[in-house]
Amino acid sequence: MTGMTLCAAVAVLLTGCGSGTPKAAAEGGKPAAASQSPASAPAAKAGGTTHEVTLEVGGTGRTAVMYSGVDSGFEQQTLPWTKTGTVELTAAEQKVGYLVNVVPGTVTGPDGKLQQAPCVIKVDGKKVAESDGVKTAKGCSYTIK
Repeated sequence: MTGMTLCAAVAVLLTGCGSGTPKAAAEGGKPAAASQSPASAPAAKAGGTTHEVTLEVGGTGRTAVMYSGVDSGFEQQTLPWTKTGTVELTAAEQKVGYLVNVVPGTVTGPDGKLQQAPCVIKVDGKKVAESDGVKTAKGCSYTIK
């Protein structure tokens, strides 16, 4: 009986977890769950704020770029590369934060050696994260609140 109770409890907990991830407005800003009733949709964004987010990768040539927060993807891009989109945060996301990041691949540096391409994240036009690809070669990451 204990095993059945545990399985039931896990099922209830997993059912409660779900589409808590916001979508970029470029995707329509609507949750992926098709079973959501129209009456509950406005409540999900109650007290929410909207931000314009710009991801930039510098350099020349082509490199792989992984990004998330404003849409998401991992693909070869021609540099310099820019992606701009709008994200809408719920009241809960304003408290805990919403992560955006960009991780560029390598480019040939001025000395002929490979290095990570530089990157920048801007939120509402303000630069909030930056990596030169040499001293800080971890890409760019920022939590919007």
